[in-house]
Amino acid sequence: MAGSLPAILVMLLGGLCIALQSPTNAMLGRALGSPLSAALVSFIVGTLFLAALVLGMRSRMDLAAARPLPWYAWLGGVYGAILVAGIAYAARKIGVASSLTVALASQLLLAVLLDHFGALGLPRQPVTALKVAGLVMVMGGALLIRR
Repeated sequence: MAGSLPAILVMLLGGLCIALQSPTNAMLGRALGSPLSAALVSFIVGTLFLAALVLGMRSRMDLAAARPLPWYAWLGGVYGAILVAGIAYAARKIGVASSLTVALASQLLLAVLLDHFGALGLPRQPVTALKVAGLVMVMGGALLIRR
């Protein structure tokens, strides 16, 4: 557990950022007239932020080592764009809590399946009754928040 504390803290911060990102992108989408425009601005600002981090931390980027990866290894930004644009749209329609709980429920469902099959190079972590119970509770929570 102690070795995983930094990862847990980073993800706690990430979760807080996602909750803040939803209403700020919805606000930006209203002003710009489009959730897609808000997502584009969000990604431009995010790209500039990441570029500053990479340069500031002197992070190594070996694009040659990434060449042999399968085509779908390059789609992470597409998935993020769909999520960001979707939340910029949905937060205005159904609220931040409903948007995020629906997104979280679908994320966890796919994550459990990806882990179970060891898909995309992940280590296999079989589905257990406890994981299924957790999924059911999260999905139930998403329904309760929507009510």
